[in-house]
Amino acid sequence: MEEKDAITGEVIAAAIEVHRILGPGLVEASYQRALHHEMMLRGMVFEDQRPVPVNYKGVNLGDDLRLDFVVADHVIVELKSVEKLLPIHEAQLITYLKLTSLHVGLLINFNVCLLRDGIKRMVL
Repeated sequence: MEEKDAITGEVIAAAIEVHRILGPGLVEASYQRALHHEMMLRGMVFEDQRPVPVNYKGVNLGDDLRLDFVVADHVIVELKSVEKLLPIHEAQLITYLKLTSLHVGLLINFNVCLLRDGIKRMVL
């Protein structure tokens, strides 16, 4: 768990830098590209837009689901740019954790004045 705590700390630091420079009010895709660049600059190991196959009662429904980021094969990072995080956003991240068998996720909403108010760490 300490490794996952270090990873989430690195992601949060990178997200804070992105938010410090860009501020709130942009679309999610802009933050995703900026965070991708920032994590690359920091030498972080991650994959963006990772496809996740969805199965239902033995039937493969395809891999239309894409995770914003998976960092170091341990932490899912789901980005938002919304007025406020809602329970459905948390439920979405929990579903992603279940589908991937990963245990730690970060939900980051960039559309806030202080980024710390837009970060939710979830453990399954």
